[in-house]
Amino acid sequence: MRTFSTIIASSTPIGRYLISRLSLRRSHAISVKPQASTPPMAAADASNEESLRRTLAEKQSAVDAQGNAVRALKAAKASKPDIDAAIESLNRLKLEKSSVERELQSVVSGSGGGASVNREAFRQTVFNTLERRLFFIPSFKIYRGVAGLYDYGPPGCAVKSNVLAFWRQHFVLEEDMLEVDCPCVTPEAVLKASGHVEKFTDLMVKDEKMGTCYRADHLLKDFGNEKLEKDLSLSAEKAAELRHLLAVLDDLSAEELGAKIKEYGITAPDTKNPLSDPYPFNLMFQTSIGPSGLIPGYMRPETAQGIFVNFKDLYYYNGNKLPFAAAQIGQAFRNEISPRQGLLRVREFTLAEIEHFVDPQDKSHAKFSEVANLEFLMFPREEQMSGKSAKRIPLGEAVSKGIVNNETLGYFIGRVYLFLTCLGIDKERLRFRQHLANEMAHYAADCWDAEIECSYGWIECVGIADRSAYDLHAHTEKSGVALVAQEKFSEPREVEKLVIAPVKKELGLAFKGSQKNVVEALEAMNEKEAMEMKAALESKGEVEFYVCTLGKNVCIKKNMLLISKEKKKEHQRVFTPSVIEPSFGIGRIIYCLYEHSFYTRPSKAGDEQLNVFRFPPLVAPIKCTVFPLVQNQQYEEVAKVISKLLKVAGISHKIDITGLCSG
Repeated sequence: MRTFSTIIASSTPIGRYLISRLSLRRSHAISVKPQASTPPMAAADASNEESLRRTLAEKQSAVDAQGNAVRALKAAKASKPDIDAAIESLNRLKLEKSSVERELQSVVSGSGGGASVNREAFRQTVFNTLERRLFFIPSFKIYRGVAGLYDYGPPGCAVKSNVLAFWRQHFVLEEDMLEVDCPCVTPEAVLKASGHVEKFTDLMVKDEKMGTCYRADHLLKDFGNEKLEKDLSLSAEKAAELRHLLAVLDDLSAEELGAKIKEYGITAPDTKNPLSDPYPFNLMFQTSIGPSGLIPGYMRPETAQGIFVNFKDLYYYNGNKLPFAAAQIGQAFRNEISPRQGLLRVREFTLAEIEHFVDPQDKSHAKFSEVANLEFLMFPREEQMSGKSAKRIPLGEAVSKGIVNNETLGYFIGRVYLFLTCLGIDKERLRFRQHLANEMAHYAADCWDAEIECSYGWIECVGIADRSAYDLHAHTEKSGVALVAQEKFSEPREVEKLVIAPVKKELGLAFKGSQKNVVEALEAMNEKEAMEMKAALESKGEVEFYVCTLGKNVCIKKNMLLISKEKKKEHQRVFTPSVIEPSFGIGRIIYCLYEHSFYTRPSKAGDEQLNVFRFPPLVAPIKCTVFPLVQNQQYEEVAKVISKLLKVAGISHKIDITGLCSG
């Protein structure tokens, strides 16, 4: 594989000597033969599509009416000139209808006739080139492989290593982050606290005869997209209904998904057999820790939880100061129901995640001014809901107008933009899309996705979320360890404090061995919950109270608990920090980079097309190639000296002695 940048400076003595003895030239990673062109990527305009569908319906009605008129004339044995004129009119209407069909096909396919076919051909060419050149290899290939698992080959490992090295430089080093490395195997208790055991699910359907499993929403999405793209006879009303369905797909319950699958007559793609009703499937790989099998665990679905559970120690390491950020790069695992989209949806993948801890009362950022003037494609939820397109917005304006919730979130959006564009992602095919209300968790303040356009459409590659204090609250409640920060006051302040005082004697008599669980749950109540309980106890004398660690309701009586508010003088404020979380899918970013770097060009002889990856030097798997000018032992020895110098400098390279003249 030949690649990509000149490294030896001619201004240095060694550079002048080496350049005088050898020719060093830039080159490209070149594959062979198959032809492909970069696919057009323009998005369909919904209003234009609707207008064209209505026009097409009118043209079809006119063609049908004129066809009936021709048949009537023939049946009535009308004169030949009258029949010929009617047929000419019919042919003209058919041509007009065909013209509208072509225009509609152009819109629904993206841009230009056959754009969908072009995208698929382009994708297959890229995929074949990557596999042939060992950028990746299907895992366990000699055993027919396993869907959703891939190995990185030598050039793929080099690209990935370069991307991760730049990520560390751009974020960990430049932002003074604390990097950690936590185990992939995670005890069940941790993932119960985070909500993954209960809620980390997708809805699945089964082929009722063969037992093959499919993701229910994917089947519905594929059906909707295929109808919109290929069924030109679809009415404007039906097309609008399908577009609305695709927009709210993530918000549908199992019952609603099942009803839509039946309504549209969707069957198993491979066998056309009927499908079961949708039901939840947990995506985590389950395991047990230790030979006894008594400690349940899971392969982590994300790296973030390792950072959250270490917050107390990281906060101490950072001098008990906020804000600070912790970062982690590592493998994550998700047992995808039906992996597809090639390298984009896999069962084991590399995540790079940042947890930036900040005071919830102050989410300003000291370095926000460094990114405030950046302007790029943003897709706020208002534009999405009104059917508009993404537009260029200065980041400072987005924050000042409240489109982006706060400066810290905005700062990381800007830093993510700089990271991706420096890697080589085309800024014209990069946008930041705000989550709709139905996509966001109830506790999240704001969420944005960095989406990159490739042959699969717009792909979420980085999520940037303000998760408020949810994660640290959840682990505090379940572990009993306070994951909090302190702000020390220069002067004592008088504040009104909530006091929850469980009467342990009464609770012990009532709950015996479960007393500790009940006490911890009562003490973890927030002010709103506590004051509601106080009012209920005063009016009814008892109240039902859910204890998470017991998984059931218990009856709390008035004599078991004292709840009050007291005025106290405090020397510090104790609070749970909020978390801003940028989460990077490294494999997805790399795949989009492959597509954005790919092009074809004719060979020198002009008899074939060559496939080329034009990587930026930052990520190129091979930084330079050394070419001796002539085939001569003396020059070859010098080439070896240069090679050794490059290795010592950590610069990947190749020595190429093909096609040299004798000298």
